[in-house]
Amino acid sequence: MANRQHLDIINRGVSEWNAWRKMFPAERPDLRGAVLGRRDLRGVDFRDSDLYRASLWKSDLSDADLTNADCSSVTLNGAVLRRANLTGTNLRFSRLVAIDVEGATVTGAYLYGASIWNIEGQPAEQKDLVITPPSEPRITVDNMEVAQFLFLLLRNEKIRSVLNTITTKVVLILGRFSAERLGVLDAVRQRLRTMNLLPVLFDFPSSRQTTMETVQALAHLARFVIADLTDAKSVLQELQGIVPERPTLAVQPILLASQEEPGMFDFFRAYHWVLRPYRFRDAEDLFSGLESHVVIPAMVKADELQGKCV
Repeated sequence: MANRQHLDIINRGVSEWNAWRKMFPAERPDLRGAVLGRRDLRGVDFRDSDLYRASLWKSDLSDADLTNADCSSVTLNGAVLRRANLTGTNLRFSRLVAIDVEGATVTGAYLYGASIWNIEGQPAEQKDLVITPPSEPRITVDNMEVAQFLFLLLRNEKIRSVLNTITTKVVLILGRFSAERLGVLDAVRQRLRTMNLLPVLFDFPSSRQTTMETVQALAHLARFVIADLTDAKSVLQELQGIVPERPTLAVQPILLASQEEPGMFDFFRAYHWVLRPYRFRDAEDLFSGLESHVVIPAMVKADELQGKCV
């Protein structure tokens, strides 16, 4: 439990707390288990403090100094840590969901077991972050959001296998599909599954805010893309966002034969990783030609592109 005197001082505000720290620099503050959520703690001096299992939920710790503080098992969900100093801070098993670290210094911090999700802002510096427990050889990374994933990747063979599966088998399908054509699409997806592929559908709504970030993230995971140009002008906008930036990503357009090729499609002819559109007469024609005219050409192109980058 927290030292009662130390808890009383911090409860009187940051100014009094920092003044006390200057008067007694050798005393190590004990705030273990303290409930300090939703507080204005801007500029607080928590250097070398023991904050084990404290709650700082949604508190404002902008410009705070947490150098070498023990923040293990601390709840920091929703906290603001703008320009805070987290040099050498022990954050093992802490909860760091939706924290704002804009301009923060995060150097030499200990992140083993920390829950790190949806971080906001860009730290001014982040390096030498320790992702292993004290009993094991030290492994460091230079990015908070990568830390949790990298540790899991190193430790879990199943995750490594899943990652390999994703990058070799995912097929991203882009389009805007009516209720009638969704039935056709479901059949296409089923056919892709029988080919040992993992279809991922991105269905563009008729009215939406930008989806570019989502499409780009999915494109990074895919082996190739099937882009249905039928009644889907929005697909061209998303392709403009991924095709120029992804020269190793094969794109196979498909188009209902009764429709004209979109005029904007001329833009993509300069990119050799975009194949000629496969035109199909109806659902049956699409199914019958899916493997030979869509999947195989896309996979051949994908292998060619990947080979060029080796």
